[in-house]
Amino acid sequence: MSDLVIVESPAKAKTIQKYLGKGYEVVASMGHIRDLPKSTLGVDTDNGFTPHYINMKGKSAVIKDLKKRAKKCDKVYLATDPDREGEAISWHIAQLLNLDMNDNNRVEFNEITKTGVSNGMSNPHKIDLDLVNAQQARRILDRLVGYKISPFLWKKVKRGLSAGRVQSVAVSIVVDRENEIRGFVPKEYWSVDAKFTAPESGKVFGASLLSVDGRKIEIPTKDSENKKNDDKKILISTKEEADNILKRLEGAEYTVLSVKKRVTKKQPAPPFITSTMQQEASRKLGFNSKRTMKAAQELYEGVEIQGIGAVGLITYMRTDSLRVSDEAKASAAQYIETVYGKSYLPEKPRVYKTKSNAQDAHEAIRPSLPELTPARVKAGLTSDQYKLYELIWSRFIASQMANALLDTVSVDIGANDCIFRASGYSVKFDGFMILYKESGDEENVEKKVLPPIAENDKLKLKSIAGNQHFTQPPPRYTEASLIKAMEENGIGRPSTYAPTISTITTRQYVEHEGKQLKPTGLGEIINDLMKEHFNGIVDARFTADMESSLDEIENGEKDWVDTLESFYKRFAEDLKKAEEAMEGKRIKVPDEETDEICELCGQNMVIKFGRYGKFLACPGFPECKNAKQLVTESEGSCPVCGKKMLLKKSKKGRSFYGCEGYPECRFMTWNVPTSEKCPECGKTLFNKGGKSGKLICENEGCGYERELKK
Repeated sequence: MSDLVIVESPAKAKTIQKYLGKGYEVVASMGHIRDLPKSTLGVDTDNGFTPHYINMKGKSAVIKDLKKRAKKCDKVYLATDPDREGEAISWHIAQLLNLDMNDNNRVEFNEITKTGVSNGMSNPHKIDLDLVNAQQARRILDRLVGYKISPFLWKKVKRGLSAGRVQSVAVSIVVDRENEIRGFVPKEYWSVDAKFTAPESGKVFGASLLSVDGRKIEIPTKDSENKKNDDKKILISTKEEADNILKRLEGAEYTVLSVKKRVTKKQPAPPFITSTMQQEASRKLGFNSKRTMKAAQELYEGVEIQGIGAVGLITYMRTDSLRVSDEAKASAAQYIETVYGKSYLPEKPRVYKTKSNAQDAHEAIRPSLPELTPARVKAGLTSDQYKLYELIWSRFIASQMANALLDTVSVDIGANDCIFRASGYSVKFDGFMILYKESGDEENVEKKVLPPIAENDKLKLKSIAGNQHFTQPPPRYTEASLIKAMEENGIGRPSTYAPTISTITTRQYVEHEGKQLKPTGLGEIINDLMKEHFNGIVDARFTADMESSLDEIENGEKDWVDTLESFYKRFAEDLKKAEEAMEGKRIKVPDEETDEICELCGQNMVIKFGRYGKFLACPGFPECKNAKQLVTESEGSCPVCGKKMLLKKSKKGRSFYGCEGYPECRFMTWNVPTSEKCPECGKTLFNKGGKSGKLICENEGCGYERELKK
């Protein structure tokens, strides 16, 4: 007889089976096996919020198999993921298999490697009921909100809508930003910019006006608009004011007043946690959060690597801790010294401070075996897995490297009591930057090097001009910046960021416009309704406090039933008031009118939402039933007939590009049309593979292609 080890996924089971070998049988539960029923509330709100769990649809064969195997084995080990959700899955399995809750049968693997599996199996413990109760409280909270508010929205707006404890706050954040953008009033301001020729080298460099008569030039920002006027600063707000300064400087002599040089240290970014991994994968790889977490889950559970076999390449990917094991630090240091030399190691191993409200059960996201470089494992990975692994591996190794040293130079240039400033820097020692630069870092810092300039040098003015600017509204959120905002406000946890964004886009409350997130008309109406009647649900502070309460339940500091009772008392009152206030009322979602004219009846067609996204429909429905696909023009032209290229959506929601002349011209491609022309035949070039891909010509018989510059 052998011991039975139960995990969630077949991939994870396969990897762990390899390490445990004979004497163990590793099987997968295929995720959750019990949950609240879909057709009813499933929670007894009058009796301690007792949940009514049922076996999930489609899991009867899995449950039957687990019971059969459990009867034949010596001992059952529950090895689901090491978090709240995983603990709850283990608890449900234990309930179904009638396991002793006092038995040390729960094992956790922070990494699916030989060491990680061995450590987990050597330290079995009881199921953590505090962790289970925290998950139950979260599940019941979400069920109460979803099942109580959703029918209200169906009656007052339209069927198929939903509300959620976290998703509603996320929508509110996006809507609030959109309202901020709409209400933004641009403010005009001017800068005075000059170009000078250095005396020795003859090289030209730029400088901007810093101060006039000792008063600093103000550059308007969001923060400065809320402050009182500063008499020590000057705002150049009109062309006339800029021209007056230029007139003052006519024929002036420009002298270098000071040259300040110093060496600054630049520290590496810490290793990834869930939120920063999703943000960086969005910025650098163009991955949405769902795509990132899918690839990360696969890397954690294990992949087949030639010469090694199945191995989990990264540590557990749902974490907000920056802790790194001494073993991993030593392994990284050994790699750094071997490849780059001792000078690339810091004086002592780095320790990154985890934020105060983080859960420290897991390490930061890192390669489980740092010696397995991206190049070493590339052949065994899919494209997404490889790109994400390379990002995680590089970020971690860089986080254990020495600081970069930058030579910075600041030059002040005076003329007629006006001071211009030129700044620049160059890399003195690249340190961690030899391997990794965080998004937003200057990629070509060497280009900012100033020519040799000395104090009291007389500079020749090459050009000077006033330049008009306008303050800009805050940008729309992207998935990356929304995740950052949610994290900073304590909304959700590492496991919920990706599902939340997926939900609000699937529900069509928020839509993508390029990389930006924009609320739909439906999303704005739902948000307004929620704010008016369920302000607690969409209040970021209230939601963050509830997340903290769940953490306290997990830590054994708070009772989960008391927490639910406290929430439900207020929630039930709000629901009752909302139903009374909205009695007999119904809100219509306004259609977005377009310039497209219905060829059947002449009315302006409107945008509607369907099963596969947006489409154009006639507002005269049902008298006029005309409808057609909503398409967007792209750059470039069809390589077959020369007509416009249109961005379209497949039935599965995937973007592709097709000729405007369809069905006469049936050219289509998954590659993105660009504005560039083929140097061989003059047709449109298409981007294949994104930033790290290449430009190709799809004109039949041409064959031109060019790698994109890295």
